[in-house]
Amino acid sequence: MIEMIKKEIKETIEKQFDIDSIVIEEPKKGVADLAIPLFAYAKLWKKSPMQVYDQFSSIVANHSAVENVEFINGFLNIYLERQNLSQKILNEILEKKENYGYQNIGHEEPVVMDYSSPNIAKSFGIGHLRSTMIGNALNNIYTKCGYKTVSVNHLGDWGTQFGKMIVAYQKWGNEAQVRENPITELQKLYVRFHDEEQNDPTLEKQARYVFSRLEANDEKYIELWKWFKEESLREFMEMYDLLGVTFDSYDGESFYNDKMEAVVEELEEKGLLRIDEGATIVDLGQDLPPALIKKSDGATLYITRDIAAIFYRQKTYKANKFLYIVGNEQQLHFKQLKAVTDLMGYNFDVVHANFGLVMIDGKKMSTRGGKFKRLEDVLRKAIDESRKAITEKNPDLKNQDMVAKAVGVGAIIYNDLKNEKHLNVDFNLENMLKFEGQTGPYLQYSSVRIESILKENTLDITNVDPSFYKEDHYFEIIKQLANFPHVILKAMEENAPNLVARYIMGLAQGFNSFYGKQRINVENEQHKNANLWFIQMIQVVINEGLRLLGIQPLKEM
Repeated sequence: MIEMIKKEIKETIEKQFDIDSIVIEEPKKGVADLAIPLFAYAKLWKKSPMQVYDQFSSIVANHSAVENVEFINGFLNIYLERQNLSQKILNEILEKKENYGYQNIGHEEPVVMDYSSPNIAKSFGIGHLRSTMIGNALNNIYTKCGYKTVSVNHLGDWGTQFGKMIVAYQKWGNEAQVRENPITELQKLYVRFHDEEQNDPTLEKQARYVFSRLEANDEKYIELWKWFKEESLREFMEMYDLLGVTFDSYDGESFYNDKMEAVVEELEEKGLLRIDEGATIVDLGQDLPPALIKKSDGATLYITRDIAAIFYRQKTYKANKFLYIVGNEQQLHFKQLKAVTDLMGYNFDVVHANFGLVMIDGKKMSTRGGKFKRLEDVLRKAIDESRKAITEKNPDLKNQDMVAKAVGVGAIIYNDLKNEKHLNVDFNLENMLKFEGQTGPYLQYSSVRIESILKENTLDITNVDPSFYKEDHYFEIIKQLANFPHVILKAMEENAPNLVARYIMGLAQGFNSFYGKQRINVENEQHKNANLWFIQMIQVVINEGLRLLGIQPLKEM
């Protein structure tokens, strides 16, 4: 609502004076509600800022939501009419509840989101968490903005690594041990392959041969590959269930094996292919290295597969926007993917929502080197530690297991999403699980604190004195509440879930500060109801923000 006021004031001034790019800021707490810097127009018109103020002020003051304007240090300061505006904002949240913030910007346009995509026959590690949770949050945010999202888990179920895995299993594997603990044992074999390869260079050649037989549908190798895939999916589904994440499609790399030749043929027909040192490439000009479509031995590559995937997804889901939630290191790949499809005559909106690494003690994880943490182990530990803390704080709590799971998993998710996604994240479980500071448990506890107050009281919405909302410690938070739809929109436009994460943290901190200053259960019933209405709407927005991030809100903990 405040964004709408800003827009209306901006458009009125721009129309009146035939100018554009009027800036309306939201100053820090304790100044005005809004402010227009006047220096640029003073310089343009060769007038003093005060003279520009005189021209703008009457237009701004005439807006129905503005109570007063004043000139301070080159700014046109705007003070909003607080009481009616507060009622409108709180009423909108009351009416819409969890639908508050929904905007049909997308008009049901399909968007295909490609995220998580772990490799088969390897444990689901904490390194996979970033793509999974950033993708899940963006899926929720895009849906909140009116898009029809399609979530795709493009499983890494093909490639030369399966030649390595099969060779390792055949040389050193024990079927009984693998059947008892498949992923752990397979991962040990994978690490051993790379250790042994240092002293035996023929292993790489053996792996390539086995993979070539796999590509030729050799029944023996296909059977092993299917077994590895089934066991991996079983473990992955357990992780997704713990994280509360679902997908519309689990079509992995192998799904596109029979769809790549059509891509090569179309590139050939359009005169885009050329041979360079035996390899088949598409020249992308001076700005990008050429896209390698086929190796000299005829094997296709990731980009060939991704072009086939885009064509399939466009045809199946009628989408023209494709969002890839993949690490920073793949930036060149997606630039090439966009460039090749553009040269083919398609104008797909290919967006790479890139992210940094999860670091352990400042070091990158590696499956090959054995520097790896299984997500399941970390999640179980987080849940156990949360259970201990909850039992200590509230030994009589019902549903302790459910609450411990929500707190432990939520702590890990929030720690990931509060950061700007392109930055690396250091994984420190002890810090994540704290009930104070910028953590998931702090957010959940803030909502629970409001819940406990509301449980003990009955809100009479017909008996509220809204004049209290004019006071600074109420109105500053009401302005925050009004900003929620704008934050969601910006998070969608920038593919930045951290904007929602930081917003709800600021709102929770604002509530806790308010709670320290203002007694809720006052004797005046109209004031008490104003307080209850106010904090209930804060809780609605915090909980919806948590949901968008993939974190479960709680009623007690």
